[in-house]
Amino acid sequence: MKASEKRIIVIGGGLAGLISSILLARKDRNVMLIEKKMYPFHRVCGEYISNEVLGFLKRKKLYPDYLQLPEITRFQFSDTKGKTVQIPLDLGGFGISRFVLDEWLVKQAVESGVEVRAGIQVNSVDYNEKAEKFELTLSDHSILESDYVIGAFGKRSKLDKVMNRSFMQKRSPYIGVKYHVNGDFEHDTVALHNFHGGYCGLNAIESGKFNLCYLGSRDQLRQFGSVEEMERQVLWENPILKKIFQESEFLFEKPEVINEINFESKEPVENHILMAGDSAGLITPLCGNGMAMAIHSGKLAAESLLTGGSREEVESNYAKTWTAEFRQRLWVGRNVQRLFGSGGASVFARNLIDHIPFLAKQIIKNTHGSPF
Repeated sequence: MKASEKRIIVIGGGLAGLISSILLARKDRNVMLIEKKMYPFHRVCGEYISNEVLGFLKRKKLYPDYLQLPEITRFQFSDTKGKTVQIPLDLGGFGISRFVLDEWLVKQAVESGVEVRAGIQVNSVDYNEKAEKFELTLSDHSILESDYVIGAFGKRSKLDKVMNRSFMQKRSPYIGVKYHVNGDFEHDTVALHNFHGGYCGLNAIESGKFNLCYLGSRDQLRQFGSVEEMERQVLWENPILKKIFQESEFLFEKPEVINEINFESKEPVENHILMAGDSAGLITPLCGNGMAMAIHSGKLAAESLLTGGSREEVESNYAKTWTAEFRQRLWVGRNVQRLFGSGGASVFARNLIDHIPFLAKQIIKNTHGSPF
């Protein structure tokens, strides 16, 4: 069978899934992408993209240049007491909502020849060693076969549980909450404001809006009974956050919320599935690099399949390139996170940024990649 005749199914239509499916389809591969939700929709996400992916997106005509997107060149940090410090971002980035970016990319996928099936969920994936085929069972009870599968189903999925992935055995103490707001904030700055138990990011996106997204505590939510009360009792202890929440115009009827955000290490290949994006590893949000990593890992997954060879060679190549590119920065992110979300640690981090900016820049550099 020719490589172009082999069927590839991509599970999950986020950035990693969309990028990999587009690149494969443009090389005449038979690609189906399955997304459980209907486009467009909001995702809990920081919505800041490091410029390490900018050149790639523009070369591949995947950058939505019909939009005037904010260029982000500065980083602002506040500790739990509301004291702030700012430093320039050497590489910088841009802001764009997932609602807009995913919708743009899914259109490019369809135009590139990807068969997109939205509004349907994959319930199980089984690999038949003898036939060297995957069998996927969908929520409408249909069954599909494929030669290869890319798993891009996000931070935490029903499939992770079905596959009995090791990180699912541990409860996570984190929740993620996102809003879009209008307010009088700096358009060239990505801000990170600490509160007891978490931290909140703020940056400009398209159309003059801002993304307000925070990582909080599941226990605090349980204690105060609602997201709104938790915000008033916990986040507002940082006077900067109190001002943001009180003076902003909130554009959602209710926040986007996700539970059980887990930063445990994962494997890039499991059960012969090439894991991409958050399915392969979730970087702590304070690093501001999850979207760029998803885009890059989608590219690596596609390239591993396009390079060809045996299944073992494809899997080995992907695991090696993924590990070389991401393993170290995920480790750095998990360890740097200890400096955030508590009073003493956040004050220490602010002083560190203020008095030793070189070290802060090194941390940023080590949680980001180089332009490709």
